[in-house]
Amino acid sequence: MQPGRVDLRPLSARSVVLSLLLGAHPPEMAVKDLVRAVEPFGVGGSTLRAALSRMVAAGDLRRTDSVHRLSDRLLARQSRQDEAVRPRTRAWDGDWELLVITATGRGPAERADLRARLTALRLAEIREGVWLRPANLRRPLPGDLGQVAERCTARPDRPASDLAAELWPLDAWADTARTLLAHIARADRPADRLTGFAAVVRHLLADPVLPAALLPDGWPGEELRAAYADYQNELAGTVPQHARRA
Repeated sequence: MQPGRVDLRPLSARSVVLSLLLGAHPPEMAVKDLVRAVEPFGVGGSTLRAALSRMVAAGDLRRTDSVHRLSDRLLARQSRQDEAVRPRTRAWDGDWELLVITATGRGPAERADLRARLTALRLAEIREGVWLRPANLRRPLPGDLGQVAERCTARPDRPASDLAAELWPLDAWADTARTLLAHIARADRPADRLTGFAAVVRHLLADPVLPAALLPDGWPGEELRAAYADYQNELAGTVPQHARRA
């Protein structure tokens, strides 16, 4: 996403279903409840049922009787989304997490996959094979990373705020966050709000979640999270009572 621009994607029946289920706990709904839940977003019953069939065939959903539930792959996505909205942090004492890639002989696809995984863990690459971030997150690293990387704790000599500004495009992230806040404040149709908040979630996934001391003044991260949490509560109020008890 370009700084200051809103990344709005077309609202398909699949994206509506995924948005509802990714925000639901537990992430499952009966078909009759889904039919009512998607109506405000302009998705009809026949369109929904066709989309559900395709999603089951593609492995997006699992079906038991008339109830559809997120697949294991999308449950992992929901976990990442929940963590983006409510990251678990701890007081920062100045230490940085440091990962050095030690594995060799990996192909392009393996290297790209590893880069995506490390980025999702909110690490940043300072030079090829060397990834780091402030040690303020309360989250274990996947055990299999030990097979390809060495992890340690470090305290760089450079000022921490200068290093953070080099590793992450903080000003650009903040500009886009403010644009998103303005957009969702203007949106009044259910479909427009859904597409806007889907963009909010994608943007929150790219938030490095740095200690406050390393962030620019007026950082809008918490405001964006609060807006999305309010929207989740709003959506929960529209889900049929049976689905909320599932």
